[in-house]
Amino acid sequence: MIPQLLLRSSRKCPQRSLALYRLSSVSQRPGLTQAFWTCAPRRERAPTDSKTKTTKPTAVFPAQKQPTKQNDPLATVDKSATEQRKADWAIMKEMTRYLWPKDDWGTKLRVGLAVSLLIGAKVLNVQVPFYFKSIVDSMNIDIAAVGGTATTVAGAMILAYGASRIGATIFQELRNAVFASVAQNAIRRVACNVFDHLLRLDLTFHLSKQTGGLTRALDRGTKGISFILSSMVFHIMPTALEISMVCGILTYNYGAKFAALTVLTMVSYTAFTIWTTAWRTKFRRQANAADNKASTVAVDSLINYEAVKYFNNEKFEVARYDKALQQYEKNSIKVATSLAFLNSGQNIIFSSALTGMMYLAANGVAEGTLTVGDLVMVNQLVFQLSVPLNFLGSVYRELRQSLLDMETLFNLQKVNANIKEKPDAKPLVLSRGGEIKFENVDFAYHPNRPILRNLSLTIPAGKKVAVVGPSGCGKSTLLRLLFRSYDVQGGRILIDDQDVRDVNLESLRRSIGVVPQDTPLFNDTVEHNIRYGSINATHDEVVAVAKRAHVHNTIQSFPDGYDTKVGERGLMISGGEKQRLAVSRLLLKDPPLLFFDEATSALDTHTEQALMMNINSILREKGRTSVFVAHRLRTIFDSDLIIVLKEGQVAEMGTHRELIDRDGVYAELWSAQETRFQEDGNEKDEAEEENDGQKKN
Repeated sequence: MIPQLLLRSSRKCPQRSLALYRLSSVSQRPGLTQAFWTCAPRRERAPTDSKTKTTKPTAVFPAQKQPTKQNDPLATVDKSATEQRKADWAIMKEMTRYLWPKDDWGTKLRVGLAVSLLIGAKVLNVQVPFYFKSIVDSMNIDIAAVGGTATTVAGAMILAYGASRIGATIFQELRNAVFASVAQNAIRRVACNVFDHLLRLDLTFHLSKQTGGLTRALDRGTKGISFILSSMVFHIMPTALEISMVCGILTYNYGAKFAALTVLTMVSYTAFTIWTTAWRTKFRRQANAADNKASTVAVDSLINYEAVKYFNNEKFEVARYDKALQQYEKNSIKVATSLAFLNSGQNIIFSSALTGMMYLAANGVAEGTLTVGDLVMVNQLVFQLSVPLNFLGSVYRELRQSLLDMETLFNLQKVNANIKEKPDAKPLVLSRGGEIKFENVDFAYHPNRPILRNLSLTIPAGKKVAVVGPSGCGKSTLLRLLFRSYDVQGGRILIDDQDVRDVNLESLRRSIGVVPQDTPLFNDTVEHNIRYGSINATHDEVVAVAKRAHVHNTIQSFPDGYDTKVGERGLMISGGEKQRLAVSRLLLKDPPLLFFDEATSALDTHTEQALMMNINSILREKGRTSVFVAHRLRTIFDSDLIIVLKEGQVAEMGTHRELIDRDGVYAELWSAQETRFQEDGNEKDEAEEENDGQKKN
């Protein structure tokens, strides 16, 4: 039948067939098919009805409301001090939900126990200077004159001194152990919440974001969670407690001068730390942005390793990476320089305060109001504050860094999906077998470039339907709209008279199976990638669908069979093997609506024919509604209905024979492909005859 139809088409217009063949040969190169359809002179053809020759009016694409453009959550945005404080407090408030969650008494018990251990450690720690004072005062006598020894004079104080230090350390480590599960549980919950939210965002978000920067932001943000929680419980609270206790002791034992100097030191130290850290924040934010960029470049280059090799662009990619690292280096130097300034200022403030304290204590000893032990005790108490104060400085710096990292994390959670499910959405019910209708559908990825214009078509339930046409005419867009990766900007899409916007997203997507143009595979085993169609499938079920997809024998030849790793994005197997794995995955899912988007484009003719026979057998056996998008018309000529799209509209539709007889767009495409197919076949035969002749000679 095929040669006869080709002959009929060629007889009607031989010049056109030859011209189309030449154009078709050119258009096989990527990027030129669209140029042919948009630039070549053409007759204006309005869509015609499939049964009559009456012309339908050409739709004018109306001005539609485009999806709201989201602010980039990874972008660097300079904020005022007030805005930054508000953002920081919002994050701290959010984190208290994980620190003291409602109805989670286990977490509350652990937090309470950790705080109790913390208080115990601080109380013991403050006792250390008292015991040290007593030891010094006890030993500041003529021991030989009183006939004593170190044991009898200061033995009890020495033991108490050691016990206090050991007890404080044990309490501190127990506190860390008890609180570890609280922090890790919070990290897991926040990370899972963000990851779940990212997976629920629409295709627009993921196409506009670079994976490297996104994963880097996730990594930094989750690491910051543990630090923020621990700093809230173990650094800010204990430092405030210890400062209060020291000030109280100094006031009670030595007068207001010592306490006033201590308070003045704390205020100066804290104010300087906060001011300098706020100034340094912009450098840290810029360094983060440069780090994201470097990570994005590295991931992008490694994922597209083959393209880098094919075009010998290793030096170019290294230069791109080095440029991003140079920016990171520049900002990191600013971070390090400003940190040196901060550390120097903190040390000057504290050392000045310690010097003043020692002067006051030395005067007291000289006047006879204080003992040498008091001098040592004042030194010990104030110096003991240096640890939490230095800690406070570094904690505040790291806290600001963690808050910046977590700000990005929480900004990701605030990104709203353009595709939303209605509150009263109901599950999709296929009461009529899965009839799909596009009614007056308008859609554009960009306002100035409409893809579909007032498109109306019907895909009958249980039928095999093909959608063909030049590149860029909207074939793959039909799937994205049906699957609700995007929403229509005009008109509606119905499945068994149910608007896809009114049904539950989970039930809609469960009912649709897809073999996409670019087969997505995970860096895992062959079996895992097939089983992804139905997570709970058994090994026997996986093998069964692999056989139906004509890939079982190929898998058996792999080094580890079904346990063979396919590599990043499936780069360790061929394009044809990837497509057959995708078909296996679809057969395992076994949905009522099937969509094949150039599903066999990477297969040889023999494998393609065998696979299509199996697919057609399954479709007939189960009465599935199926849609095939194809450029190679030989794979779809036996479809129950062929829909030809051109410039976002239905140019014509019908069976293969009807469309050939109509001598329209489809007939032109068919003639061009068949002419090329025959000439390629003749060239192959001539080459084989020439080889045979050479062998005989």
